[in-house]
Amino acid sequence: MQLSTLTTPSLTDVETAALAVGVFADQALSSAAQTLDEASQGAISAVLESEFKAKAKSHIVLRNLPGIAAQRVVLVGLGKKEKYNTKTHYEAENQFAKYCVGANLDDVVSTLASIDCAGSSLRTRARAAAQAVIGSTYRYDATLSKKADPIALNDFKLWAAQTQDAEAEAGLREGHALGEGQNFARLLGDLPPNVCTPTYLGEQAKALAKEFPEVSVEVLEKKQIEALKMGAFLSVAKGSAQPPVFIELKYTPAENSDAAPIVLVGKGLTFDSGGISIKPANNMDEMKYDMCGAASVLGTFRAIARHGLNRPVIGLIAACENMPSSTANKPGDIVTAKSGLTIEVLNTDAEGRLVLCDALTYAERFNPAAVVNMATLTGACVVALGHHNSGLFSNNEQLQNELLEAAREANDPAWPMPIDDTYQEQLKSNFADVANIGTPGAGATTAACFLARFTENYPWAHLDIAGTAWDSGSNKGATGRPVPLLFSYLLDQNSAD
Repeated sequence: MQLSTLTTPSLTDVETAALAVGVFADQALSSAAQTLDEASQGAISAVLESEFKAKAKSHIVLRNLPGIAAQRVVLVGLGKKEKYNTKTHYEAENQFAKYCVGANLDDVVSTLASIDCAGSSLRTRARAAAQAVIGSTYRYDATLSKKADPIALNDFKLWAAQTQDAEAEAGLREGHALGEGQNFARLLGDLPPNVCTPTYLGEQAKALAKEFPEVSVEVLEKKQIEALKMGAFLSVAKGSAQPPVFIELKYTPAENSDAAPIVLVGKGLTFDSGGISIKPANNMDEMKYDMCGAASVLGTFRAIARHGLNRPVIGLIAACENMPSSTANKPGDIVTAKSGLTIEVLNTDAEGRLVLCDALTYAERFNPAAVVNMATLTGACVVALGHHNSGLFSNNEQLQNELLEAAREANDPAWPMPIDDTYQEQLKSNFADVANIGTPGAGATTAACFLARFTENYPWAHLDIAGTAWDSGSNKGATGRPVPLLFSYLLDQNSAD
């Protein structure tokens, strides 16, 4: 798809299948809508008075308006003007993009990014527009006998003032890369677990390295993982016939390659039955999404490689299945992590932290500037935050603040959660250095506190994405979160260097 800017001063002469303009509740018009309203002799104002309330996430299509060259003018509701923000803008762009894809339109123009809103720039609004357009083209048909119809939309233009053309173009390039990376993460999440195995994730990592010369990859197999003494990770994998893999991705830019890398660590449970502590049957199919942390690492790597980042990034993925069998972990087993700590496995369904702790210890070898891990780790985080915010835990205030700012900028919200040492007492074991679950209460925090024991030598943050990595119900599917947050954070770190 081609994404570009349009700087013509005359919107009325723009020839396109659809031209999006924003309108606020209480019949308030954006500047672009005002221009078209005057050219069409009040046609837009008349619609607002008679039928369209301009609520957020709504639109109405006007065809063949007098004095306007566009075939359609799409009025996109923005809600109340005083409440207009970056989230509303992204939802408006998404509303327009989905309409255009559904209507099989070929070339379209959006003026929505030209509307100022607090906490944003034209660049970030252009990024959001491109992200929405690319995201709207996602169709899952990998395992369907009938493939989805081709997407007709191949030309998206963002209207901007000529003096802002460069800024808008930069945002479109970023959003295009982000949209591709997020869609890649969504596809990996949506694939069934008999297709998206640990081995398959390794193959996808190798394919990325083949496509982008800045990316290199090493996929370690069981014997190599054993040599690394990753006993906690291997204890989870031993119940499955699928062999585990440990994936190490490196993004090395042409310049600034000696800078301390940022390390992204993803939980890669391609299916989590719960093991011996087996989960209830209801909705267990959704445990194919337990690898969405790994998918977000791969999706972010696709985004930064497509865009070009001037900062080294390492990606680590510990991938396996958690299955019940005669060789699986049993409640009461004690395993030894790569760090040397012994862990009492009180619940085999608390396996993600066993997988991650060895990867977090491995991350030390890179002398990282920061380490961020992503994991669908706890149902307790869903209880605490629902499906809107990812839980954010960190041992470093600056890193936490940087991630929260990136989350806000990317419309991929996260919420800071406590991780102080008072919770560590809940992980006490009489038979090992630490238990893999805590006493009742604060389950998301005790899981983060467990991970914190393996991250004392670098700035670290943990994103619990159990409530945000996928949607359930009739719209079941992976969201690709937190790829937008991670991409925004890396862009911010890139510009800060």
